[in-house]
Amino acid sequence: MRIAVWPRKGWLRSSRYYSKRVLRLTATPHAIAIGFAAGTFASFTPLIGFHFLIAFGLAYLVRGNLIASALGTSIGNPLTFPFIWAATYEIGSWVLHSEPAASTHQVHAQFQARLLTKSIDALLPMLKPMLVGAIPLGLIVATVSYFVVLKSVEVYQLRRRMTLAKRRRATPNSGNDTPGTAGD
Repeated sequence: MRIAVWPRKGWLRSSRYYSKRVLRLTATPHAIAIGFAAGTFASFTPLIGFHFLIAFGLAYLVRGNLIASALGTSIGNPLTFPFIWAATYEIGSWVLHSEPAASTHQVHAQFQARLLTKSIDALLPMLKPMLVGAIPLGLIVATVSYFVVLKSVEVYQLRRRMTLAKRRRATPNSGNDTPGTAGD
């Protein structure tokens, strides 16, 4: 349980690992970026347990990379969920013109208490504004993540191609372009 909240090697190393995983995917920069954005959008929904399925469905619809969409759901984690839930609830309440709770801490406490002890009927008054608020907030963060990931993958793939081309030029060629044709 502790590792889910605080990774063994720390959050910085964990985030570096995820960023390297995204950069090293083999697909077009657009497919990787749109897949990651789909995962980011899915993490803003309050439907915990369905984030991967939502991310895969969205990535499939927009022809994004499915692995990148799974990695994009890491935006929603135990540290960010309280902020995401409070923000989506506030935005959803504003959009629906309902009365928001007094504080973000109160929203998180109410949601957690209802999630663990009540049925889905008791959760619906809180889920509705959160679902409505997740759409604009998720779209904004997904758009920002799309452009950040797109540029990062483009730069990484360009550098990788240049490095491989430099290695090919530095490797001496024995004169045979195809292996196994010397004695044929």
